[in-house]
Amino acid sequence: MIENMDDFRALEPFFRIIEEGFAGYVDGEHFFDMLAEDVVFDFIITVPDYPRHVVGRDNLIELYRGYGSVFFLDRCFDLRTHHSPSTSTVVLEYSSEGRIVATGHPYGNRYISVVVIKDRKVTEWRDYLDPLRVFAALEGRPFEPDGNAASAS
Repeated sequence: MIENMDDFRALEPFFRIIEEGFAGYVDGEHFFDMLAEDVVFDFIITVPDYPRHVVGRDNLIELYRGYGSVFFLDRCFDLRTHHSPSTSTVVLEYSSEGRIVATGHPYGNRYISVVVIKDRKVTEWRDYLDPLRVFAALEGRPFEPDGNAASAS
């Protein structure tokens, strides 16, 4: 049992969309319950100073406990789920909208999570996000995906 679930309020939309994406593939009521005790998370495309490799459900819980001190998600949406029974893999594509806690500046990102499931638990997770969106939000500026292309002309 996890103590003080209020520590994870900022991630509630994330938990709900992942639970929706895993429906029928994974056992567990809550996101954390869906993870194997020895789950391995690899954050492939991420930001500096964020761990790239986390082993163990308890370690991931502690990493996520601090999320709400920087970001607060208002919603996650645009879920696409791709399941491959032959490789026991689920690929989730989804988006988020929220804000930077310190400034209230908007934050949004798009993600791809490649997940291996064994015995109806998540055993491996490879995560990809757009770090430029994180930097823009933390710097208090809008994200312009084609900003560099426009200035080159």
